Amino acid sequence: MSAALIAVVLSLFSAVAYAAAAVAQERLAARSAGTGLLRLLGRGAWWGSVTLNAGAALLHVVALKYGPLTVVQPLGALTLVAAVPMGARLAGRRVSALEWRGTGFTLLGLGAILVTASGPAPEDVLSVPEALAVAGATAALIGTLSWGARPGLRHATASGVASGVASALTQTVTVAATDRSGPLLSMQVVGVALLVAAFATGGLLLSQTAYRGGLGAPLAVVTLANPVAAAVIGVALLGERLQGGALGALLALAGAGLAAWGVVLLTRVSPPAVPVGGERDDTAEEAHPVAAVLALDPAGASAEPALVPRPADPGRLTPL
Repeated sequence: MSAALIAVVLSLFSAVAYAAAAVAQERLAARSAGTGLLRLLGRGAWWGSVTLNAGAALLHVVALKYGPLTVVQPLGALTLVAAVPMGARLAGRRVSALEWRGTGFTLLGLGAILVTASGPAPEDVLSVPEALAVAGATAALIGTLSWGARPGLRHATASGVASGVASALTQTVTVAATDRSGPLLSMQVVGVALLVAAFATGGLLLSQTAYRGGLGAPLAVVTLANPVAAAVIGVALLGERLQGGALGALLALAGAGLAAWGVVLLTRVSPPAVPVGGERDDTAEEAHPVAAVLALDPAGASAEPALVPRPADPGRLTPL
Protein backbone atom coordinates (compact mmCIF):
# COMPACT_ATOMS: atom_id res chain seq x y z
CA MET A 1 0.00 0.00 0.00
CA SER A 2 1.41 3.39 -0.99
CA ALA A 3 2.09 6.11 1.56
CA ALA A 4 -0.53 8.41 0.00
CA LEU A 5 -3.20 5.71 0.22
CA ILE A 6 -2.32 5.04 3.88
CA ALA A 7 -2.72 8.77 4.59
CA VAL A 8 -6.13 8.86 2.88
CA VAL A 9 -7.39 5.79 4.77
CA LEU A 10 -6.19 7.14 8.12
CA SER A 11 -7.78 10.51 7.36
CA LEU A 12 -11.10 8.81 6.56
CA PHE A 13 -11.08 6.93 9.87
CA SER A 14 -10.08 10.14 11.66
CA ALA A 15 -13.01 12.05 10.12
CA VAL A 16 -15.48 9.32 11.07
CA ALA A 17 -14.15 9.27 14.65
CA TYR A 18 -14.39 13.07 14.91
CA ALA A 19 -17.96 12.95 13.56
CA ALA A 20 -18.98 10.22 16.01
CA ALA A 21 -17.48 12.21 18.87
CA ALA A 22 -19.34 15.37 17.79
CA VAL A 23 -22.67 13.55 17.57
CA ALA A 24 -22.09 11.91 20.96
CA GLN A 25 -21.17 15.24 22.58
CA GLU A 26 -24.21 16.98 21.11
CA ARG A 27 -26.62 14.31 22.34
CA LEU A 28 -24.94 14.26 25.75
CA ALA A 29 -25.28 18.03 25.97
CA ALA A 30 -28.97 17.75 25.07
CA ARG A 31 -29.57 15.26 27.87
CA SER A 32 -27.38 16.99 30.45
CA ALA A 33 -28.51 20.60 30.32
CA GLY A 34 -27.28 22.40 33.42
CA THR A 35 -25.15 19.46 34.53
CA GLY A 36 -21.89 20.46 36.20
CA LEU A 37 -18.45 19.37 35.03
CA LEU A 38 -17.94 17.00 37.96
CA ARG A 39 -21.13 15.09 37.13
CA LEU A 40 -20.13 14.90 33.47
CA LEU A 41 -16.80 13.38 34.52
CA GLY A 42 -18.74 10.53 36.08
CA ARG A 43 -20.60 9.69 32.84
CA GLY A 44 -19.31 6.95 30.60
CA ALA A 45 -20.76 8.67 27.53
CA TRP A 46 -18.61 11.74 28.16
CA TRP A 47 -15.46 9.67 28.46
CA GLY A 48 -16.48 7.78 25.33
CA SER A 49 -16.64 11.04 23.34
CA VAL A 50 -13.27 12.11 24.75
CA THR A 51 -11.78 8.77 23.70
CA LEU A 52 -13.19 9.17 20.19
CA ASN A 53 -11.72 12.66 19.92
CA ALA A 54 -8.33 11.48 21.15
CA GLY A 55 -8.36 8.55 18.74
CA ALA A 56 -9.30 10.83 15.85
CA ALA A 57 -6.48 13.23 16.71
CA LEU A 58 -3.99 10.36 16.87
CA LEU A 59 -5.10 9.04 13.47
CA HIS A 60 -4.74 12.55 12.04
CA VAL A 61 -1.20 12.86 13.38
CA VAL A 62 -0.20 9.50 11.91
CA ALA A 63 -1.78 10.46 8.58
CA LEU A 64 0.45 13.54 8.50
CA LYS A 65 3.42 11.19 8.71
CA TYR A 66 2.44 9.43 5.47
CA GLY A 67 0.69 12.10 3.40
CA PRO A 68 1.31 15.72 2.37
CA LEU A 69 -0.63 18.57 3.96
CA THR A 70 -2.39 19.25 0.65
CA VAL A 71 -4.03 15.80 0.95
CA VAL A 72 -4.58 15.27 4.67
CA GLN A 73 -5.98 18.68 5.66
CA PRO A 74 -8.80 18.97 3.07
CA LEU A 75 -10.05 15.53 4.13
CA GLY A 76 -10.97 17.05 7.48
CA ALA A 77 -14.13 18.34 5.77
CA LEU A 78 -15.33 14.73 5.71
CA THR A 79 -16.15 15.12 9.42
CA LEU A 80 -19.25 17.09 8.43
CA VAL A 81 -20.09 14.59 5.69
CA ALA A 82 -19.88 11.66 8.12
CA ALA A 83 -21.85 13.49 10.81
CA VAL A 84 -24.90 13.96 8.56
CA PRO A 85 -25.99 10.29 8.20
CA MET A 86 -24.88 9.45 11.75
CA GLY A 87 -26.93 12.22 13.30
CA ALA A 88 -29.91 11.60 11.01
CA ARG A 89 -30.04 7.93 12.00
CA LEU A 90 -29.88 8.74 15.72
CA ALA A 91 -32.55 11.44 15.29
CA GLY A 92 -34.82 8.99 13.44
CA ARG A 93 -35.15 11.03 10.26
CA ARG A 94 -34.07 10.94 6.64
CA VAL A 95 -31.16 12.95 5.27
CA SER A 96 -32.57 16.02 3.52
CA ALA A 97 -32.07 16.85 -0.14
CA LEU A 98 -29.95 19.88 0.85
CA GLU A 99 -27.69 17.66 2.93
CA TRP A 100 -27.33 15.16 0.07
CA ARG A 101 -26.33 18.01 -2.28
CA GLY A 102 -23.81 19.32 0.23
CA THR A 103 -22.37 15.85 0.68
CA GLY A 104 -22.14 15.29 -3.07
CA PHE A 105 -20.39 18.60 -3.77
CA THR A 106 -17.95 18.02 -0.92
CA LEU A 107 -17.05 14.52 -2.06
CA LEU A 108 -16.63 15.56 -5.71
CA GLY A 109 -14.43 18.50 -4.71
CA LEU A 110 -12.26 16.41 -2.41
CA GLY A 111 -11.92 13.77 -5.12
CA ALA A 112 -10.55 16.38 -7.54
CA ILE A 113 -8.12 17.63 -4.90
CA LEU A 114 -6.88 14.11 -4.17
CA VAL A 115 -6.22 13.43 -7.86
CA THR A 116 -3.96 16.48 -8.16
CA ALA A 117 -2.43 16.68 -4.66
CA SER A 118 -1.51 13.03 -4.06
CA GLY A 119 2.21 12.71 -3.55
CA PRO A 120 4.89 10.74 -1.72
CA ALA A 121 5.31 10.60 2.03
CA PRO A 122 6.61 13.91 3.40
CA GLU A 123 10.34 14.13 3.94
CA ASP A 124 10.95 17.86 4.30
CA VAL A 125 10.24 19.44 7.66
CA LEU A 126 10.33 22.98 8.93
CA SER A 127 13.58 23.99 10.53
CA VAL A 128 13.47 25.81 13.86
CA PRO A 129 13.98 29.24 12.22
CA GLU A 130 11.27 28.45 9.64
CA ALA A 131 8.88 27.27 12.36
CA LEU A 132 9.51 30.45 14.36
CA ALA A 133 8.98 32.60 11.26
CA VAL A 134 5.70 30.83 10.49
CA ALA A 135 4.62 31.18 14.13
CA GLY A 136 5.44 34.89 14.20
CA ALA A 137 3.65 35.66 10.92
CA THR A 138 0.64 33.58 11.97
CA ALA A 139 0.46 35.25 15.39
CA ALA A 140 0.49 38.68 13.73
CA LEU A 141 -2.27 37.64 11.30
CA ILE A 142 -4.38 36.13 14.10
CA GLY A 143 -3.93 39.26 16.20
CA THR A 144 -5.11 41.43 13.31
CA LEU A 145 -8.12 39.22 12.55
CA SER A 146 -9.24 38.80 16.16
CA TRP A 147 -8.90 42.46 17.13
CA GLY A 148 -12.08 43.56 18.86
CA ALA A 149 -14.44 41.83 21.25
CA ARG A 150 -17.43 41.46 18.93
CA PRO A 151 -17.53 37.88 17.58
CA GLY A 152 -17.73 37.36 13.84
CA LEU A 153 -16.20 35.72 10.80
CA ARG A 154 -12.85 37.37 11.56
CA HIS A 155 -12.50 35.15 14.64
CA ALA A 156 -13.57 32.10 12.63
CA THR A 157 -10.90 32.84 10.01
CA ALA A 158 -8.29 33.28 12.74
CA SER A 159 -9.36 29.97 14.30
CA GLY A 160 -9.06 28.11 11.01
CA VAL A 161 -5.63 29.61 10.32
CA ALA A 162 -4.40 28.71 13.82
CA SER A 163 -5.62 25.11 13.50
CA GLY A 164 -4.14 24.74 10.01
CA VAL A 165 -0.76 26.02 11.15
CA ALA A 166 -0.92 23.70 14.16
CA SER A 167 -1.40 20.73 11.81
CA ALA A 168 1.49 21.87 9.60
CA LEU A 169 3.74 22.11 12.65
CA THR A 170 2.44 18.74 13.86
CA GLN A 171 3.68 17.17 10.64
CA THR A 172 7.16 18.55 11.34
CA VAL A 173 7.08 17.11 14.87
CA THR A 174 5.85 13.72 13.65
CA VAL A 175 8.38 13.35 10.82
CA ALA A 176 11.28 14.68 12.91
CA ALA A 177 10.43 12.51 15.92
CA THR A 178 10.29 9.33 13.82
CA ASP A 179 13.50 10.11 11.95
CA ARG A 180 16.07 7.77 13.47
CA SER A 181 18.98 9.91 12.31
CA GLY A 182 18.52 12.33 15.19
CA PRO A 183 17.56 12.31 18.90
CA LEU A 184 13.90 11.81 19.77
CA LEU A 185 13.66 14.90 21.98
CA SER A 186 15.69 17.32 19.90
CA MET A 187 15.29 21.07 20.11
CA GLN A 188 13.35 20.94 16.84
CA VAL A 189 10.85 18.40 18.19
CA VAL A 190 10.36 20.00 21.61
CA GLY A 191 10.25 23.60 20.38
CA VAL A 192 7.82 22.96 17.54
CA ALA A 193 5.65 20.78 19.82
CA LEU A 194 5.22 23.77 22.15
CA LEU A 195 4.15 25.90 19.18
CA VAL A 196 1.64 23.19 18.21
CA ALA A 197 0.10 23.28 21.69
CA ALA A 198 -0.13 27.09 21.62
CA PHE A 199 -1.80 27.30 18.19
CA ALA A 200 -4.14 24.37 18.83
CA THR A 201 -5.34 25.98 22.06
CA GLY A 202 -5.66 29.37 20.40
CA GLY A 203 -7.69 27.88 17.55
CA LEU A 204 -10.11 26.28 20.01
CA LEU A 205 -10.62 29.49 22.00
CA LEU A 206 -11.08 31.55 18.84
CA SER A 207 -13.69 29.14 17.48
CA GLN A 208 -15.66 29.37 20.72
CA THR A 209 -15.64 33.16 20.39
CA ALA A 210 -16.71 33.00 16.74
CA TYR A 211 -19.66 30.69 17.48
CA ARG A 212 -21.23 33.23 19.85
CA GLY A 213 -22.69 34.98 16.82
CA GLY A 214 -24.18 31.79 15.37
CA LEU A 215 -22.70 28.53 14.18
CA GLY A 216 -23.36 27.95 10.47
CA ALA A 217 -21.23 30.60 8.71
CA PRO A 218 -18.37 30.59 11.27
CA LEU A 219 -18.15 26.78 11.13
CA ALA A 220 -17.90 26.90 7.33
CA VAL A 221 -15.14 29.52 7.51
CA VAL A 222 -13.18 27.51 10.10
CA THR A 223 -13.51 24.33 8.03
CA LEU A 224 -12.28 26.07 4.87
CA ALA A 225 -9.53 28.29 6.34
CA ASN A 226 -7.84 25.31 8.03
CA PRO A 227 -6.73 23.41 4.89
CA VAL A 228 -5.93 26.64 3.03
CA ALA A 229 -3.45 27.73 5.72
CA ALA A 230 -1.85 24.27 5.89
CA ALA A 231 -1.63 23.99 2.08
CA VAL A 232 0.11 27.37 1.82
CA ILE A 233 2.81 26.18 4.21
CA GLY A 234 3.11 22.84 2.44
CA VAL A 235 3.55 24.40 -1.01
CA ALA A 236 5.69 27.38 0.04
CA LEU A 237 8.05 25.72 2.55
CA LEU A 238 7.82 21.94 2.30
CA GLY A 239 8.13 21.46 -1.43
CA GLU A 240 4.66 19.95 -1.95
CA ARG A 241 3.43 20.22 -5.52
CA LEU A 242 0.24 19.59 -7.45
CA GLN A 243 0.25 16.93 -10.16
CA GLY A 244 -0.54 17.78 -13.79
CA GLY A 245 0.94 21.25 -14.07
CA ALA A 246 -1.42 24.10 -14.99
CA LEU A 247 -4.29 21.71 -15.77
CA GLY A 248 -3.84 20.05 -12.38
CA ALA A 249 -3.86 23.43 -10.65
CA LEU A 250 -7.13 24.35 -12.39
CA LEU A 251 -8.66 21.00 -11.41
CA ALA A 252 -7.56 21.51 -7.79
CA LEU A 253 -9.07 25.00 -7.74
CA ALA A 254 -12.34 23.69 -9.17
CA GLY A 255 -12.33 20.90 -6.60
CA ALA A 256 -11.68 23.36 -3.79
CA GLY A 257 -14.61 25.46 -4.97
CA LEU A 258 -16.95 22.47 -5.09
CA ALA A 259 -15.84 21.27 -1.66
CA ALA A 260 -16.23 24.77 -0.21
CA TRP A 261 -19.78 25.05 -1.55
CA GLY A 262 -20.59 21.60 -0.19
CA VAL A 263 -19.32 22.59 3.27
CA VAL A 264 -21.39 25.77 3.19
CA LEU A 265 -24.51 23.75 2.36
CA LEU A 266 -23.81 21.29 5.17
CA THR A 267 -23.38 24.06 7.73
CA ARG A 268 -26.62 25.84 6.91
CA VAL A 269 -29.26 25.68 9.62
CA SER A 270 -31.82 23.06 8.62
CA PRO A 271 -35.55 23.23 9.21
CA PRO A 272 -36.93 21.17 12.10
CA ALA A 273 -36.32 17.48 11.66
CA VAL A 274 -39.08 15.27 10.29
CA PRO A 275 -38.97 11.79 11.82
CA VAL A 276 -39.24 8.88 9.42
CA GLY A 277 -42.95 8.19 8.97
CA GLY A 278 -43.88 11.05 11.28
CA GLU A 279 -45.35 14.54 11.04
CA ARG A 280 -43.41 17.74 11.12
CA ASP A 281 -43.42 19.45 14.50
CA ASP A 282 -44.60 22.99 13.80
CA THR A 283 -43.93 24.06 17.37
CA ALA A 284 -40.18 23.84 16.86
CA GLU A 285 -39.67 26.89 14.68
CA GLU A 286 -35.98 27.36 15.29
CA ALA A 287 -33.45 24.57 15.07
CA HIS A 288 -30.62 24.41 17.55
CA PRO A 289 -27.59 25.40 15.41
CA VAL A 290 -25.29 22.54 16.42
CA ALA A 291 -28.11 20.03 16.12
CA ALA A 292 -28.82 21.30 12.62
CA VAL A 293 -25.22 20.85 11.51
CA LEU A 294 -25.07 17.34 12.93
CA ALA A 295 -28.54 16.43 11.62
CA LEU A 296 -29.91 15.86 15.11
CA ASP A 297 -33.40 16.38 16.43
CA PRO A 298 -33.54 20.08 17.37
CA ALA A 299 -36.24 19.44 19.97
CA GLY A 300 -33.78 17.44 22.04
CA ALA A 301 -30.98 19.99 22.12
CA SER A 302 -30.46 22.49 24.90
CA ALA A 303 -30.70 26.11 23.88
CA GLU A 304 -27.52 27.48 25.43
CA PRO A 305 -27.40 31.28 25.42
CA ALA A 306 -24.05 31.41 23.56
CA LEU A 307 -25.36 29.19 20.78
CA VAL A 308 -28.90 30.46 20.26
CA PRO A 309 -29.13 32.11 16.81
CA ARG A 310 -30.05 35.74 16.70
CA PRO A 311 -33.53 36.71 15.47
CA ALA A 312 -33.75 36.82 11.70
CA ASP A 313 -33.16 40.29 10.33
CA PRO A 314 -33.14 40.60 6.51
CA GLY A 315 -31.12 43.79 6.76
CA ARG A 316 -28.22 42.31 8.72
CA LEU A 317 -25.48 39.98 7.72
CA THR A 318 -23.05 37.95 9.78
CA PRO A 319 -20.64 40.51 11.31
CA LEU A 320 -17.11 40.62 9.93
